[in-house]
Amino acid sequence: MTHVNAPRTSGALRRQLLRDEVYDALLDMLLEQRLAPGGSLSIDGLARELGVSPTPVREALVFLEHTGLVVRTALKGYAVAPHPSADQLEELVDARAVLETEALRRAAGRAELLPPLRAAHTAHLAAATAMVAAWTPEAPPPAAVMRQYFEADWAFHLTIAEASGNRYLRDMLQGLGAHLHRLVQSAGRGVTDWQAALEEHGRVLADLERGDADAAVRAMADHLAGVRRRAVADARDGAPADRS
Repeated sequence: MTHVNAPRTSGALRRQLLRDEVYDALLDMLLEQRLAPGGSLSIDGLARELGVSPTPVREALVFLEHTGLVVRTALKGYAVAPHPSADQLEELVDARAVLETEALRRAAGRAELLPPLRAAHTAHLAAATAMVAAWTPEAPPPAAVMRQYFEADWAFHLTIAEASGNRYLRDMLQGLGAHLHRLVQSAGRGVTDWQAALEEHGRVLADLERGDADAAVRAMADHLAGVRRRAVADARDGAPADRS
């Protein structure tokens, strides 16, 4: 049995930490296909497997439901959501483009944007390097390594949203769970577009460093158009989004 070990603390903080650890454990189970698309999820069963009470499992499933990775139906409880179709992925990235280009317009020129954005880009490069180093001819990188890559990629985007000064833009972007869908889509085969993503992020950053906000917004729009093309092509070509 796998036990989730939460740090020793108390009250609401310990509960949040435990919920977050259960969330991470469930996400890894999704990536490793131990929780298959369409399969039902037993809160009590998962709690026993993870060695925790049902409460943090229930709370973690609520968070996963918000991302669209699990679904809940009346009288049936939770189930793993099917992978999004090509059309759904197209709509998802289109929604990102609406939010992120506006967030960038608002964030551009703010003194608090560039230092953390440079740091996020550097962390993204480091995560990509680690992912490539973990790749073998026999298998893609482990789920934990891929998660680190996608979290670093996503941090670049969240840094811009955070600097926009609008908490609702930031929360709406986080609520989409778009990076998690790309992560699940890439499970079992690895990330094939990491070079393109790094280069496209680099153009956004370079435009911002030159003080050209309009060019940066165009670069972000171009980046998200590329993300949309790649995600949709993967889904339509029968990548894990369709054949898991």
